[in-house]
Amino acid sequence: MRVLVTEDDENLRVALEFALRGDGFAVDTAADLPGADEALTVNAYDCAVFDRMLPSGDALAYVRHRRSAGWPMPVLFLTARDSVADRIDGLRVGGGDYLVKPFAMPELIARVRSLCRRDMAGQAVVLRCADVELDTGRHQISRAGVLLTVTRKEYLVMERLMAATGRPVSRRELIRYAWDEMADPASNVLDVVIARLRRKLKDPPLIHTVRGSGYRMAPL
Repeated sequence: MRVLVTEDDENLRVALEFALRGDGFAVDTAADLPGADEALTVNAYDCAVFDRMLPSGDALAYVRHRRSAGWPMPVLFLTARDSVADRIDGLRVGGGDYLVKPFAMPELIARVRSLCRRDMAGQAVVLRCADVELDTGRHQISRAGVLLTVTRKEYLVMERLMAATGRPVSRRELIRYAWDEMADPASNVLDVVIARLRRKLKDPPLIHTVRGSGYRMAPL
C-alpha cells in the first residue's frame, strides 16, 4: 500500500515516514500543498495523510477542491484543532478520518491501514491473463486454479503488469508502484522479483522482457 504524507514539520514528517515504512507501507512525502499536488498528479496512492494547517494553505480547502472534481482517494487529516466543529468540517469535505495531535504512532498506522483497505474493498476486481488470475480484493494470485504463494512485492509487480496486460511497463514504473520514489531504478530488486515470479508461474512463460523498456505480461 502506497501513502502520501504531507507535513511541513520536518521532524514529524520524517517520523511518520519512518513509522509507516517500518510497517510495510511505501511512502512518499511532501512539505506543502504544491508538492503534494505534484505527487498526486504523477503517482497513484492508496491513501493521503495531510497536516491540516500548512504554510501554503488549509489542506481541508485543497481536499474540498479535489473532491469537487471527483477525486476518490481516502484522506486522513492531522491537526492540533480538536473541536467538534473542526472534526465535522474535515469529515464533511470527504476526509475519511481525523486524528488530533499529539497522537500515538501505532494509532495513526492502524487508521491509515484501515482507510487503505476500505478503499481497496470497494475497488476489488479480478485481473486475468491466459490462465492466471489476480484477485485484488483477496490479494491472491492463481494459475490454472492453483493458488500461488507470493510476497507482497511479487504481488504488487504482478498487479501492475496484469493491469497493463499486453502493454510494456517500464522498470521505473514497476519500481515506483511496488516500492516508492526512494527506490533506485538501477538496482536489481525488480530483476530478483521478476525471476521469482517466473519460477512460480512456470511454463508457458507469461512475463516477457521488453528490451530497453521493461516487462510485458502476455501469452506467447
